[in-house]
Amino acid sequence: MDVMPLLLLVAGSAAIAAVARRTPVPAPLLLVAVGLAVSSVPGVPDYTLDPHIVLPLILPPLLHTAATDSSYLDLRAQLRPVALLSVGYVLFATFVVGWALYLIVPDLPLTAALVFGAVVAPPDAVAATAVARRVGLPSRVTTILQGESLLNDATAITAYRVALAAAVGEGATWAGGIGEFLLAAVGGVVVGLVLMAPIHWLRTHVKESLFQNTLSLLTPFVAYAVAEQVHASGVLAVVVVALYLGHRAWQVDFATRLQEEAVWKMVAFVLESAVFALIGLQLPVVLRGLGEYEGALAAWYAFAVFLVVVATRFVWVYPATFLPRLLSARIREREASLTWKGPFIVAWAGMRGVVSLAIAFSIPLTLHDGEEPFPHRNLILFLTFTTVIGTLVVQGLTLPPLIRLLKFPGRDTQAETLAEANAQAQASRAAERRLDELLADERNALPAPLADRLRTVLERRRNAVWERLGQVNPVTGESVDDTYRRLSREMISAEREVFVKLRDARYIDDEMLRTLLRRLDLEEAAAFRETA
Repeated sequence: MDVMPLLLLVAGSAAIAAVARRTPVPAPLLLVAVGLAVSSVPGVPDYTLDPHIVLPLILPPLLHTAATDSSYLDLRAQLRPVALLSVGYVLFATFVVGWALYLIVPDLPLTAALVFGAVVAPPDAVAATAVARRVGLPSRVTTILQGESLLNDATAITAYRVALAAAVGEGATWAGGIGEFLLAAVGGVVVGLVLMAPIHWLRTHVKESLFQNTLSLLTPFVAYAVAEQVHASGVLAVVVVALYLGHRAWQVDFATRLQEEAVWKMVAFVLESAVFALIGLQLPVVLRGLGEYEGALAAWYAFAVFLVVVATRFVWVYPATFLPRLLSARIREREASLTWKGPFIVAWAGMRGVVSLAIAFSIPLTLHDGEEPFPHRNLILFLTFTTVIGTLVVQGLTLPPLIRLLKFPGRDTQAETLAEANAQAQASRAAERRLDELLADERNALPAPLADRLRTVLERRRNAVWERLGQVNPVTGESVDDTYRRLSREMISAEREVFVKLRDARYIDDEMLRTLLRRLDLEEAAAFRETA
């Protein structure tokens, strides 16, 4: 096996993604553009997306990182719009886009058209949120886009399997399709629920950080594989486990959290960069197999499908946003009033990505009999590719200026800063009370300078390293270093518990919780190093 193309892909995509951070162009879009340009250079090897690699080996870690960075509480609060998009919209787009393609392309069977509809139905799990965070969308809109992208792949993959079974002649029925969908959805959630507690127990009881990080890396693959083994949704299993672990991450040892954050950032960076570069590099593969559909005819099909895909999302998003409010007084009372701008941004942010391409490449070459070719397979691959490129480039590039043009309100940084300051003040007071309680016990006796230092560190979070003392506590037998380290951890633990309670009470969000916890983790690591 020649590993050089793989090394060039990883190194090149990582370099381009790094450069993108210094430009106004989001990294996914620049990677796709460079991939398109490089694909036409003579001598560049073919990079074909293999669904047997993308779906079980690349999709799970990307979903895991996205889910652990999401907020379970925020997703639960936005459950209705997330479910309407991740389930309702995907099924709606499957039928509408499939039916439109059936009408546009002569001699295309409806079942094959529905296969294409399922392929292009799910927006990408990375592109939309990457752009949303870069332009500073409000947390509610970002949560909806994140939640949709986490769950819609499960709906699309199941819809694809049902449509494919009908297209290849395996005798699929509506009842069978609904049953398969329910089995995949319920089964995926059940597998996630079964796995999440034991995995979290291991993470909290095994104190070896390297083993814990190894477990963390294996978790999404295990969840996906177990679910797929019982014909359930591996996507949902990964998301359920990751949401639970992310929600409970504060209970894991600080060293593990720090290592995990660094490791998963690296993994996500490499995979995301390579994936978007691979999208652009598919151009030669797709064009070679296009066959009879070339030139103006292929361009017309691609343009028409792109318009249908974009319009279908608008047709779904606006009724799904406003009809529940019109029909339910309870929803109107519970939720703030909305303008037309928020749904417009959500509708325009429906960019497709690598999952659509991977599913398209998994379409078999022949029907169930093994002799007759799958109808218009090459055209479906081509239209999937143009839809992914079109949505990424057109919608991805225009989303930031569109938000500025609409004067869509961004995040309220002043309010977030105030909430963070209040949370820190409450946590500091709790830590001070805990310190006073500990120092009142003779077993925790410390020289005055070190006790003062604990209070100073708590208040200002910045101090020079104190000299190490070698005195031993006559009651506990601990050295001063050990006592100092233990008391410092007790104070930080008190702060951490307050932060989590404030998060659970919805006073601060999970993103702010992670910021505050990381600060404490770094300080705990620094305190450990100072006295080690």
